[in-house]
Amino acid sequence: MTLDEALTALSAQIEPGRAEGQARYHKQSREVLGIPNPALNDLTKSWRQSLSVAERVDLADQLWQTDIFEARISAAKLLTQARLRPDEDAWHLIQSWVPQFDSWAIADHACMAGQKRLIADPARLDAVERWTTSDHMWTRRAALVITLPWTKQNHPKPDDLARRERILGWAESYADDPDWFIQKAVAWWLRDLSKHDPARVRAFLDAHGARLKPFAQKEAGKYLADGV
Repeated sequence: MTLDEALTALSAQIEPGRAEGQARYHKQSREVLGIPNPALNDLTKSWRQSLSVAERVDLADQLWQTDIFEARISAAKLLTQARLRPDEDAWHLIQSWVPQFDSWAIADHACMAGQKRLIADPARLDAVERWTTSDHMWTRRAALVITLPWTKQNHPKPDDLARRERILGWAESYADDPDWFIQKAVAWWLRDLSKHDPARVRAFLDAHGARLKPFAQKEAGKYLADGV
């Protein structure tokens, strides 16, 4: 599939009158076509089924470079799959996108693709850890969003518990960050973890919760029995 063919397929899914509202909601200055997410899901699913891994990586790269809102989301969806072999090129491409993040919707879809690659090879957390000291807020935020799978394990093995603690260390380093999106990401990570290990989240909040913004404290403790 060529880039032109992909863009034509995307354009066929435009919902008249949707683009302006989407651009406003997502605070986008880039071109927004106005395509519902279910349509993007259907399109990218069919592309994943018909293209080789190498072809998908190439098309994802080209779609991302258009800087069209839905094209960037489609690029991420093309690479969001647990079984992707080989996956080194996909992982390198996803990493290359991170410094370009400038809004949550595109960033979160790209991080969902990255989550699959981290689960496939947790040694890649070494690369993610370097993001935590970036001057770019969206890169720092991505370090928590891309590691959300480690909040969802009911019976983590020792290695995964160690990874969880490592990431909680990153969250602790963010506690004093005044940026709303960083505070929200810390709260998101803790809130999701609290569904599986409430005691660990309570311990984190007891130790560091006072450093978080009040809204982040509240969100982090949303599912704890006694709140925050």
